[in-house]
Amino acid sequence: MTSKLFIAAAAAALLTPMAASAQFLGKEENPVQSNRMPGTYWAPKPTALTPYVAPNKPHWKLSEIKAAHKGQTDWVQPIIRNKDQVADYISLGAGKKTKTILWPDDRIVFIVWEGSIKVSIEGKEPFVATKGFMVNVPFRNAYTLENVGDVPALRFEVRQNGSEPIYPASETPDPVKGMTYVKVTQSPGIGKDKESNPIYVDYMKEFNGTDKAYGGKFVWDDHFTSNILRGKAAASVPPDTQKGHFHVGWTEFWFIMEGKIGIKIEGLPYFTTEPGDIMTAAQGRWHRAGNDPSAPWSTRVPFNPRPPILHNFEATGD
Repeated sequence: MTSKLFIAAAAAALLTPMAASAQFLGKEENPVQSNRMPGTYWAPKPTALTPYVAPNKPHWKLSEIKAAHKGQTDWVQPIIRNKDQVADYISLGAGKKTKTILWPDDRIVFIVWEGSIKVSIEGKEPFVATKGFMVNVPFRNAYTLENVGDVPALRFEVRQNGSEPIYPASETPDPVKGMTYVKVTQSPGIGKDKESNPIYVDYMKEFNGTDKAYGGKFVWDDHFTSNILRGKAAASVPPDTQKGHFHVGWTEFWFIMEGKIGIKIEGLPYFTTEPGDIMTAAQGRWHRAGNDPSAPWSTRVPFNPRPPILHNFEATGD
């Protein structure tokens, strides 16, 4: 008997009927024809397990991150560094304000986890983001962040790798190693996002304390995907023989928004995560994430560089 790999286009967020529909989501054109590829395929999987190279690791605990920066108000903790995406935990001191910046060709997304941040995006009404706000700044939109509370404001920020910020001429750019900022004019103009991609989602308002199950998009484009996956506790933890799936060309990571998420990653024992934690499945490793039985409701927010993400499941038989 030859083991093959069944390839399924994981478009569950698009193709599976949703238990609840959130008003913040617009209609997204389905970019795939069905929820599974026909037949079976051979998919390349690394012979040796893809290693975790610092700062990447399977589980970043928020409690440990905060302990490492105890007594500090302004700090950056690198969390994710891969060929596609970069992610950091960032603390902004009370009363502090960032410089005005914009990202040339890619969106930036962040989740506020502590404090109050006034978000001012060019051409849009400013708003104050508090715990659970998921914020999306479209490409080439200038913005500033201001801590309007009396405690440090903490956010988890995700952006594309290889991109550096652009500053209006009125600002003084922060130095970037190996780069020299020069004054330019630019074309084309300010980025316009899809109507189906919201500027923000107030997660706590939409979901906290509710019985809404949800499996849908937050923001999508050709090389950035983030969903909201919320559901009830699993009846039990599946056995390790249920490998889950793997991804051929990229690494997947998740922000834990609520409850307790469990994950089995190839080469590691099953472990659970808490709200604010980050878990990462390195490229090519089997992994199976789900709601742990110990919490009544749990939510994870995955980040991926492709839509819709291709999942490879082990197939049995000829």
